[in-house]
Amino acid sequence: MRRISTTARALNLLLTPAARARKSPEKAWAKIVAKAEAEVGADFGDDQAFVDDLGYVFHRFAEIPGLTGLGWSSTASDFQSRLTNRLRIRHRHAERPEIGAEPIERPVFIVGLPRTATTLTHRILANSREHRGPLLWEMLHTDVETDAKLRDRRIRDVEKRVAAVPKLSPALNVMHPINARGPEESLFLLPHTHYHLARAPLAGYREWLDERDLTEDYRYLKQALQVLQYGRERRRWILKTPMDLFHLPVIHKVFPDATIIWTHRDPTTVIGSCCSMTETMWALSVKQVDRAAVGEFCLGLLAESVERGRDARAQLPAGTIVDVPYHVLSSDPHRYVPDLYEQLGAKWTDEDADNLAGVLARPATDRKHEYDLADYGLTSNDVEAAFGDYPQLVNRINTWRAGSRLKPRNRAPASSTNLTSRAELPYEKAM
Repeated sequence: MRRISTTARALNLLLTPAARARKSPEKAWAKIVAKAEAEVGADFGDDQAFVDDLGYVFHRFAEIPGLTGLGWSSTASDFQSRLTNRLRIRHRHAERPEIGAEPIERPVFIVGLPRTATTLTHRILANSREHRGPLLWEMLHTDVETDAKLRDRRIRDVEKRVAAVPKLSPALNVMHPINARGPEESLFLLPHTHYHLARAPLAGYREWLDERDLTEDYRYLKQALQVLQYGRERRRWILKTPMDLFHLPVIHKVFPDATIIWTHRDPTTVIGSCCSMTETMWALSVKQVDRAAVGEFCLGLLAESVERGRDARAQLPAGTIVDVPYHVLSSDPHRYVPDLYEQLGAKWTDEDADNLAGVLARPATDRKHEYDLADYGLTSNDVEAAFGDYPQLVNRINTWRAGSRLKPRNRAPASSTNLTSRAELPYEKAM
């Protein structure tokens, strides 16, 4: 399975001259800011802190050794899009102050290690008539209801971007296929997340992010949801970003009535897959990927996310977190998902049952996503040492759910010493 295509390699050569602009990042950033302001017809005014903080991340990309032309071009495009969206959201709130009164009630945040069924859970819940997940095109063009022509033009713009993914990286399209009209991760709205680190190795960014107070970032997420909700039917928001595990206290602060769904799976079965995805994304941005560095990064980041999440849950009100065992969900979803709805205080209907069948029956690719921990300088012992007693906790969660009200016909939880090299199960590819 090719991580980057010959098309991507050719684009890297064609875009090499444009990438020289990274030698003058201040000048390049000023141009990006000016383009965003020109597109919206407004300036950032007293919002300079947002521009400066995003500019800091942009400068970290400019410093990456061996950054490809495609890596530079995609970074500049992404950041200009984020700036434009920020201006649009601020403008809508300014011209219609009532937007700020839109209640974002009882939102659901889905968190957990990547490849633990977060995407499957997101798609199942967001498809309910009473729920809503932010669509990818909406997060890139966040706005109130507008005329059909502009709406369709925006959707086509995002569809073109999405259509480029399999042409540039067949592997990435297998690991996480995306749909412009489907619900996606809220990282496309949040300005500062670990997503930037998943795109490329950024020196200093993780430390900067660890020290940052993300309260304003999540308030911005709320403002974006208010814009998307304004003038439309109010439904319960279903949001997903796995690495929100780092920020549970902030989420509770900004969304005090939020419910956190935490999906659990033995980390030994997911780290290799996470490494493979990270290698693929880095390969689009840098000329040579250090696999050992990928392994060290993924293991450290994911182990810390679990530790931070476990520390935070002790400080949250009882009932805030709903634990979802991967193996119970994946082995018998038709029996488990209605129970999950009940835990969320949501109504399970025949329509929801049909939606679940549709999500599970989606077409599968004929390619396999395969990986091996050893490719990244890791062993199962390394994973077990990094995560401490978390694998045992995952096993207890799966066992408890299997032996409680559900009694599903599930397979036994995976051993923490196997599955270091494997192919994804039929519907794991979107988890």
